[in-house]
Order: sequence, then C-alpha cells, then structure tokens
Amino acid sequence: MVVLLSFCSFLSPISSTSVLAATPEVAAEYGTTGTIINLANAMYMLTMGISPVFWAPMSEVYGRRRINQITAVLFCACSVGTALAPNLAAFFVFRILTAFEGTAFILVGSACIGDIYRPTERATALGWFLLGTLVGPAFGPFIGGIIVTYTSWRVIFYLQTGLSGLAALFTFTPFLPETIHCKKIDAIADYSPRQKLLVLLPMINPGRVFSLLAYPNLIVASLASSAVIWNMYSLLTPIRYVLNPRFHLDTPLQGGLFYLAPGCGYLVGTLVGGRYADRVVKVWIQRRGGARVPEDRLRSALPFMGAAIPACVLVYGWGVDRDVGGIPLAVVTMFLQGVAQLFCFPSLNTYCLDVMQGRGSEVIAGNYFVRYLFACAATACALPAIEAVGVGWFSTVSALFLMGSAAATWATVRWGRGWRETVDGRRRARRRRSEDDP
Repeated sequence: MVVLLSFCSFLSPISSTSVLAATPEVAAEYGTTGTIINLANAMYMLTMGISPVFWAPMSEVYGRRRINQITAVLFCACSVGTALAPNLAAFFVFRILTAFEGTAFILVGSACIGDIYRPTERATALGWFLLGTLVGPAFGPFIGGIIVTYTSWRVIFYLQTGLSGLAALFTFTPFLPETIHCKKIDAIADYSPRQKLLVLLPMINPGRVFSLLAYPNLIVASLASSAVIWNMYSLLTPIRYVLNPRFHLDTPLQGGLFYLAPGCGYLVGTLVGGRYADRVVKVWIQRRGGARVPEDRLRSALPFMGAAIPACVLVYGWGVDRDVGGIPLAVVTMFLQGVAQLFCFPSLNTYCLDVMQGRGSEVIAGNYFVRYLFACAATACALPAIEAVGVGWFSTVSALFLMGSAAATWATVRWGRGWRETVDGRRRARRRRSEDDP
C-alpha cells in the first residue's frame, strides 16, 4: 500500500519540475521568456500550497479513498489539457488545475500513514512514502531533458497523462483501501438534506486547517519544512540556466543529468532517514522511562538542517560562483543535500501527525500550505536573484534560512510541549466560557 501511495504522490512533484529542462523550448513555442515559464511553475507551486486546505477537511468527511479517486481522474484529465494547450494562457490554466488535484495525493497519502502506523514506526513508513514526492522533482527534469532532446516537450505531459491514468486505476482497486477509522459523513447518514448541509459546511471549512496554525510548534515545523523545500527548488529550478553555461553544456539532456545527483541522494536517504528518526524516538523513550514526548522526534533533524545542508549549500553555491571544483564538486554537494533532506522531512512530517492525532490530513495540509508557498517563491525568485547577486550570495541566503529554522526547531524541542499545553488550555477555557454563556 505504501508503494502505491508513493507512486501516486510521485505525480504532482514530477510535474512541477519535469518541464524545467524544457523551459527554453516551451518559451520559444509560445513566444515568451524562460522567466515567464518559470512563473507558470511558480503558480503551480502556489496552487499546490492552497489546494490542501480544501482537500484535507473533505478527506476527513468523505474518506481518504474517495478523495484519491476523484483527484486522480481530474489530474489525468488536466494533464491531457496541458499536453494539448494551444497557447500560453491555456498552458497556465491547465498547469494550475493539475496542481490543484495533484497535491491531494501527497496530503491523503501522509494521512493514510498516520492512520495505520504506530508512532514509533511512522517515520520509517513516511520515509518510503516521501521517496515519491522527492524523487519526482529530481528525476523529472532528467526525464524531461531526454524527451525534449529527441522529441517535443508536449510528450512530457503525454507521459504524465499515462502515469496518472495508471494511478487512477490503482485508486479503484482493493490495493488502496479506506484507512480512516471513522468517516464523518457516516455519522450524519440519517440526517435530512438541510441538516446535512448545516453540519457539513463547518466540517469542510478550510478555516479548520488554518486554525491549527495557532500552535507555535506547528508554525515552526512548517517553516522548517519550508526552509528545506526552498533549498530544494532554488537548487533545481535554475540548473539549466546556471550550470549549462558554466560547464559549457549545450543540450537539455546534459543539463538534465545534474538532476540525478540529488535524486540519487533521495534514494539513499530513504533507506536510512526515516529509520534514524524512529530510532531517535525509541532512544528518548527509554531515557524517559517509557514516556513518549512528540518533540523528541525533531532531534533527529537538527544536525542535518542546521549544519549538513547549509554546509553543502555554501560549498555548492560558492564553488559554482567562483568556478572551483568543476562538475565533481557540484554533483557531490547536490547528492549530499539530497541525502540530508531525507533526514529532515520524515521527522517534521511525523511530528505534525504525532501532536495532532485524529486531524492528520488537516495538520499536514497546514504544513504543505506554508511549505509550497516557499516553493513557489523559490521557483519564481531563484533565477532573477541569481542573475542579480550571483549563485554564491543567493546560496548564502538559503543557508542562513536553514540555520535559522534549525534554531527555531531546537526551541520547539526545548519548549514545544509547553507551547502546546498553553494553546490547549486557552481553547478549553474558551469552550467553557461559551458553554456557560446563556
């Protein structure tokens, strides 16, 4: 089941980057610039961030399986529209619509993991699940580079259509069953249509997602995820424009090969990142005499977010900027970044599930909302910023963002439990006051 969920989650992220290697060709066909096409990709990211706040409440009401089925079919249909887009406006519209459905795979998949795995096993399962979401962005441009070197860029989206059609078929098989323990719609099955409407509207209100951001610890987890995703997309987006000219490469395929470095890093990180996070939790449970504190989960991410990834970012950025180390240095640092990121994401995602039992899809939706806003900003800003200040200084900003997020995550480890209890206490007090009011 985790393998199938990972395959479904692979689709939207690979769509977000597969066109990167073909950006000049798409721009030429529509008579525009690479910056404008990157803006379409940024809008894709923005929509990926917005859509979970709608899909999350609905998956709690109607179940994970139903939402997976609906979004898989719509994703396939919109992929066809993108492949056939006759002009730039249609290309933008279908890309945005594709993103709106695609994020549901990631959101619902994470919630399914939370439904069926124990806390001490979740990070390992999430590590395998996240393989799809992270390998997609890395291998997408490589696949796109092969396609655009030998045929039209539109074939990228025909391939996406075929893969999404296969995913849609999977969602209707017994291999992807319902995992939520109690669908809210079942509790109101006997209500009249009017009563159902009055009850359902608050249940599917996107505000349920944003209300969880009242917890400081969840804001920090979202910003920490955002720092890592910012680093990912600010690295991947400008490769064709940054590394190709510096290393005198002249085909999309040659530029696409660079994306394999972080992709292989994600594969390696999957084997150990989630297991390491679960192991850290078990060690701290023993130290606390059997008590499990969710914040202990975050300890496994700190050295990678605060030191390993920033170091790789700085070495990569200034090495490329000063033309030091050549292709080997760039490839090695991108690979190591990929490995280190898989020590961060499972911990951060699982922490959100641990502290919000019963609202898994909503808490993940809030995290992805913030995360993909930063992915959008990275996609839109990376190339103009690099052209303005250079790869070195832009990488320095990214490294500082990561280190600041690591410091905030350490504060959450130290004081997050108290933050949660304070917010919960305030909410209980408000409920008591509302019950006491006539």
